[in-house]
Amino acid sequence: MFSSMGAARWGRLAAVSLAVAAAALVSGCAAPTVAARVTSFQQWPTGVEGQTYRFQTANAGQENNLEYQSFQDMVRAGIGPTGLVEARDGQSARFVVSFTYGATQTQVMVRRAYDPYFYGGYGGYYGPRVWGGPWGPGPFWGPEWVDVPTVAFRNGLNLQIRDTARGNAEVYRSSAYIVSQREDLLRAMPYLVRAIFDHFPGNNGAEREVEYPLNR
Repeated sequence: MFSSMGAARWGRLAAVSLAVAAAALVSGCAAPTVAARVTSFQQWPTGVEGQTYRFQTANAGQENNLEYQSFQDMVRAGIGPTGLVEARDGQSARFVVSFTYGATQTQVMVRRAYDPYFYGGYGGYYGPRVWGGPWGPGPFWGPEWVDVPTVAFRNGLNLQIRDTARGNAEVYRSSAYIVSQREDLLRAMPYLVRAIFDHFPGNNGAEREVEYPLNR
């Protein structure tokens, strides 16, 4: 778990990234990206390429659930490059894969131009500011920036892999989340899966921030 200072910084970074992405989509002047934060733990065995795996639902709500099945297809595609092979129906598998997902409301700090009419004060949207120049300070009309709390949504994916050859021990655990302006698991899931399986299995106890180009 990262520190509260780190969490606040990440919240601001995620919110700013969302704002930049939105602006880029409107203006078409920059390539927007999606930012995700990933934490992984692993005791991955060696020489298991070609070994089989199977999915196991994490709770009763995932049984016969079309949303879960859709996300399962995305996870299946993410597992492919690891070298594991999904077991056929009725075939025993060495590894068992389960995952959970969800979106929760949170709050992030977003930097915005100070509006005296909104916050109290006079002078319109922009008040007079003093900037230095070659002839000393002079008046300049421009914005003052402030951090304001904004409602956001944390779209997350948690995945575990257990090894039946080691007494069903957990050998991989990873979680990833993306902060967005609304609950948006369907669009976030491909990026969450990619974040979890990029550089698999990675270092034990690793925490990282990743960015991917936004598919329009």
